[in-house]
Amino acid sequence: MTEKKLHLTVLPGLAVHPELVPYLGMLRPFSDPYEDIEATRESFRELLALRPADRTGVSSKRYGLTRPDGSTLTVEVYRPERAEAGAGRETGAGREAGAGREPEEGLEPGEGLLPAVMHFHGGGYAIGRSLPGQDRSAIALCRELPAVVVTVEYRLAPEHRYPAGVEDCYLALEWTAKQASDLGVDPARIAVTGNSAGGGLSAAVALMARDRGGPPLVYQSLCVPDVDDRVAEQPIPALPEEAGVPAGAGAAAPPNPWVNSLRTVRLAWQHYLPEGTTVPDAYASPARATDLSGLPPAYVLVCDLDPLRDTGLAYARRLMDAGVPVTVHNVPGAWHGFELHAPDTRLAREMKAHWKGQLRSALYPELAEGTEVA
Repeated sequence: MTEKKLHLTVLPGLAVHPELVPYLGMLRPFSDPYEDIEATRESFRELLALRPADRTGVSSKRYGLTRPDGSTLTVEVYRPERAEAGAGRETGAGREAGAGREPEEGLEPGEGLLPAVMHFHGGGYAIGRSLPGQDRSAIALCRELPAVVVTVEYRLAPEHRYPAGVEDCYLALEWTAKQASDLGVDPARIAVTGNSAGGGLSAAVALMARDRGGPPLVYQSLCVPDVDDRVAEQPIPALPEEAGVPAGAGAAAPPNPWVNSLRTVRLAWQHYLPEGTTVPDAYASPARATDLSGLPPAYVLVCDLDPLRDTGLAYARRLMDAGVPVTVHNVPGAWHGFELHAPDTRLAREMKAHWKGQLRSALYPELAEGTEVA
């Protein structure tokens, strides 16, 4: 019987987690998502439509924010339904009819306020936007923390290169803080979170809030964050044996997730940064920041078999050295986005539980570990 472990020699000593080995065969060969970005986005939307999210216990409402140039930025606010009822808000079709308007009703005096989480989606700054009302991460955070979760339909590259996307995210943070009372949000408990490109945007927004004297953040939760453009300088192995393909496996070997992720990350930076950029600024590539002091406490999640692992860990270390409290969590033997292929594995469930648990602790510091929020 053949050995089922795939050893990735690009990362000496590391191998795919045994629980994930069966999922290697499901990985697709690399293809350039930017070759036809509209087709890539449409395929992504079609995949999302096949599995509608379970919205039990959660409601949402869409708003249109006005950018400085007069165009509209759409955000969607997810709320636990019990909080929605407590705030005396409209339900059902009435909520959707209000899309694009500022919130008109706030919590009644004495009603409790919820923390808020700004959630910035991943997808290489170019894809990853959920269907309206269908952001699974937002729904999970809303229901399980609980919290008001604000998702941001920031402008996407390559049509809108930096700084369009991150300025949209910061505008959404400012709006959320200003509308805190009407949204039922405690302005002293606002966090940012995101995965991959969304993690990079979260780190950048934390820097912007500090530098611009903007809304204070209580936490930045960075999941497999893309925080350093220099990751794209890593060499890509050219020979099969250098790419982790077992000897003699030939074309039958599964794709190498580390190599394919690196190729995608390279393309993401090429299409996100303005053409001709040589040294991006810190709001584009947070690892370029020379001063990380005064930032909110951070959570940095990385995966063993991810080209973003080392840059994420380096950023976490620099935050620590700057006096910022940091929690680091590494997922052993996992590749970038593994949870999308293997959502029901113990490894994926534990990773998500740890991420949500750390956010919960940051937003509800008064609660003892294991205590549920009423």
